[in-house]
Amino acid sequence: MVQGAGVSGNLLAPITVVGVQTMSDVYSVPQEFLDFRDTIRQIATERIAPRAAEIDATAEYPWDVRRLLAENDILSLPFEPEYGGTGTGTLMLQMGVEEIARVCASSALMLMVQELGTLPIQLFGTDEQKQRFLPKCASGEWSPAFALSEPEAGSDPGAMRTTAVEDGDEWVINGTKNWITNVGIADFYVVFATTDRANRRSTAFVVEKDRSGLSVGKLEHKLGIKGSPTGSPVFEDVRVPKENVLGEPGRGLGVALGTLERTRLGAAAQAVGIAQGATDYARHYASERITFGKPINEHQGISFKLADMETGTAAARELLYKACALADRGDKLLGKYSSMAKLFASDNAMRVTVDAVQVLGGYGYVTEYPVERYMRDAKITQIYEGTNEIQRLVIARTMR
Repeated sequence: MVQGAGVSGNLLAPITVVGVQTMSDVYSVPQEFLDFRDTIRQIATERIAPRAAEIDATAEYPWDVRRLLAENDILSLPFEPEYGGTGTGTLMLQMGVEEIARVCASSALMLMVQELGTLPIQLFGTDEQKQRFLPKCASGEWSPAFALSEPEAGSDPGAMRTTAVEDGDEWVINGTKNWITNVGIADFYVVFATTDRANRRSTAFVVEKDRSGLSVGKLEHKLGIKGSPTGSPVFEDVRVPKENVLGEPGRGLGVALGTLERTRLGAAAQAVGIAQGATDYARHYASERITFGKPINEHQGISFKLADMETGTAAARELLYKACALADRGDKLLGKYSSMAKLFASDNAMRVTVDAVQVLGGYGYVTEYPVERYMRDAKITQIYEGTNEIQRLVIARTMR
C-alpha cells in the first residue's frame, strides 16, 4: 500500500492507494509459446481459413479440421503430459484459441470445449476418472461436452430441473439440458443434476454417450458459430455408476463455478481472435478501396475507426494474457480478472466487427466477404460462458 494525500473539504487528508503493480502482476510469453503460436497461425491461415466460409454456410461439423488439430497436437493443449498433453498451461491454450478464431470461430470452439468438457475431471476427478477420459481427449479420439444450462436455468444454475436419484450403486438421471455445445458429437457429457432440491444442491456426473436413455433433442439454428452443433441432450432414466460422480455429491455447483472461472478465458480468447481477424480484413480492404482519388484508409473517418479497432483489440489481448498468467499461477485474483477479460474482450469484439462491416460498406453486408460472419460470430461471446451481465456482477462483488 502507498500513502498519499487526499482532499477532504479544504483539508488534506491521508488516503490509501491500493492495486499498485507488483511483480505478481507481470507476465511474459516464452519464446517456445511464440513459436507454437506461429505454427498454429500458419495452420489456421493455410488450412482452416479456406474452409471457414463453407463451414458457416453448410452448418456442418468440420471433422477434417478436428483431425487437423489432433494431428498437430493442438487438441492436447489443455492437458498435462501424463495424460498425453503438452503441459503448456492456460496462456498457451488461449493463444491457440485466439489464432484459430482469427480465421474461423466455429473451429476455435473445438479447442475451447476440449477444456470446458474436461476441466471438471482435471480439477475434481479421481485418478481413475482422469486415466479413463483424459488421454483419449488429448489424442483427439474423444470429444467432451459440458451440460449445465437448461431451458429455465441459464445464469441461475440453482434453478435446474434435471434430477439424479441414488439407487443402490447407481444414480438415475432425468431431465433436459439446453444450449449444449458439441451435442451429438461428444463421446461423454459432464452433467449437472439436482440431488437435493430443498437445499438447492446439485452433483456432477460423467455420462458416456452410449448410456441407455440418453438421446439428442433438437439442434439450434443459430445466428453464428454455425459449424459447432448446439442443442438439447435428453436424459430419461439414464443410469450411471457411482464411479462416474465428479467430486462430492451435493457439491456440483462448486464444480461448475470452479470450471467456469477458468474456461471463460476461452470465450475471451475467441473474442480477441474474432476482433483481430475482422480488424486485419478491414485494414487490408481499406488500403485497396479507392474513393475520391485515394485509399479510404487515408480518410480520417476510416483511419480513426481502424485505429480504435486495433487499440481495443490490443487492450483486450493484454487483459486476457494477464488473466491467463494468473490462472497458471493459481492466483486468488483469477476470478475477477477472468471475468474482466471475458467482459472486455467480448464487448470489444462486438464493437470491432460492427465497425469492420461499416468500413466495407455494402460489401460488409454480403456473405462474399467474411466480416459479416465475424459480426455474427462475435455476438455469442457476450452470452456464453456466463453472460456479460453476470461478469459485471462478479467483478462488482470483488470491489465491495
